[in-house]
Amino acid sequence: MKRRHLLHLLAGVPAVAALAACGRRKASSNALKPGARVLALGDSLTFGYGAPTDASWPVKLGEITGWQIDNEGVNGDTSAGALQRLPGLLNGSSYDAILIGIGGNDMLRGVSSAATRDNLAALIDLARAHTPHVAVLATPAPDAVRAFVGSLSDAPFYEEVAKSGQALLLADVYSSVLSDASLRSDRIHANARGYEKVAQLLADQLKAAGWR
Repeated sequence: MKRRHLLHLLAGVPAVAALAACGRRKASSNALKPGARVLALGDSLTFGYGAPTDASWPVKLGEITGWQIDNEGVNGDTSAGALQRLPGLLNGSSYDAILIGIGGNDMLRGVSSAATRDNLAALIDLARAHTPHVAVLATPAPDAVRAFVGSLSDAPFYEEVAKSGQALLLADVYSSVLSDASLRSDRIHANARGYEKVAQLLADQLKAAGWR
């Protein structure tokens, strides 16, 4: 009985190996090649406020991945503003991937989470009509006390809207960097080292998702 059981297990090995290989092929086919054109849509954290222009995370992520990343971060922008800008950015352009990081200013200005969710959902819909590679970069809920003690966490609606819109959620990136005072230029922005850390965390998550 033991010998027969072992033979059955061995017989299943090729099938398991084939399934594993199939999974690897699927991830590979989903990967973006060096030189891929990527849109980074966001606010001051995408722009790189608080650091030199060449230290923004889109620049650093491009250096890590080899992608051509267009930095469309606008200081002070909101989800409503990004929604107004996105159609024009996509008109006549061809992006292989779109990274959306917006909503922090909504929270700072008291915009309702429902309105921000609706705008993010619309942004994801527009982006997914352009490319299947769409990711949402979560922003932490502003909290001076939690920032001071180094325990910021992502606003929960990012996970909800990414899941419902079938977009990749890039979680705990801004929140972990901005929880570290040594990586901040002020209370809500990173410094050059912080943006470099953001880029590395993004690169790691994108690699785990099979984008690279």
